[in-house]
Amino acid sequence: MLRRAVQKPLQTYLESFFLPRPWKQYWQIKSQTPAHRLSAAPCGFRVMSTGTGTLKPLIAVCQVTSIPNKDHNQECCSRLIREAAQRGACVVFLPEAFDFIGSNTEETLSLAEPLEGDLIRYYASLARECGVWLSLGGFHERGSDWESTHRIYNCHLLLDTKGTLVAAYRKTHLCDVELEGRVSMKESAFTNPGLEIVSPISTPAGKVGLAICYDLRFPEMSLALAQKGAEILTYPSAFTVTTGSAHWEVLLRARAIETQCYVVAAAQTGKNHERRTSYGHAMIVDPWGSVIAQCQEGPGLCYAEIDLAYLHHIRQEIPVFQHRRPDLYGRVAPLS
Repeated sequence: MLRRAVQKPLQTYLESFFLPRPWKQYWQIKSQTPAHRLSAAPCGFRVMSTGTGTLKPLIAVCQVTSIPNKDHNQECCSRLIREAAQRGACVVFLPEAFDFIGSNTEETLSLAEPLEGDLIRYYASLARECGVWLSLGGFHERGSDWESTHRIYNCHLLLDTKGTLVAAYRKTHLCDVELEGRVSMKESAFTNPGLEIVSPISTPAGKVGLAICYDLRFPEMSLALAQKGAEILTYPSAFTVTTGSAHWEVLLRARAIETQCYVVAAAQTGKNHERRTSYGHAMIVDPWGSVIAQCQEGPGLCYAEIDLAYLHHIRQEIPVFQHRRPDLYGRVAPLS
């Protein structure tokens, strides 16, 4: 009761001076962990919804710098997860390659683990300890075909508060990119593509659709997830500086606008090894396409409330899914 009594006037004060729309309740805070600088919203706790007397779910999005040292990465991610749990987040999102980023193909394959390995068992116990859902946004998985193929999967896992593996999505669009003199990536050289899109999963924050990094460039996937009921789309990523500075934010906002979903994008940042630097800028975008939370430089967290009433209000005002013409898509009439 005390927290409610104190927060309501503060919320009203901030809205009246800083916020363009009354349903926006986001502002910057500093992390309580000195090593982590962040830009976050809203105040790190679940705040009273205006006029409803109900709480909105709070989510936390992580920004990390994975290196080839798995123990180091595990320690860094664990610290962020515990901080997010202490602030009241119900779902915590980790980026692609949260487990490690290898300096070469051989190292990547040697460090990969099966889902039943020690690393996922550790994160399952951490989910139970902290009482949060975990989106593990890109695990280097040795699948059941490892012995025959010696190739891995890029696997996005979702764990609930009991540590149960609720869903596993294996990246379907592999990043084979050649930007002359700037970026050279061939994920398909050592990774198997996934064979299916996973149906959205109900979580305390809403229905979550799972994707990974390069999937962001394929709007067909986000539209398919939204049509199956997704309210939150996740794009845990490890964008390069070259592609991130040009495309990262605009792609995330486009996916949010066209699907009228929240878009959550945990990210790698900084120097992962001698030949690799990641763009960062982990962020959360609302269904209107506004960036409502974003990490600053370096490892850290950003937070946002998920307002599903606001989402459905937007979908009611601009009912694009009622106006879609699937009878026309996929065929273009020839010129007469």
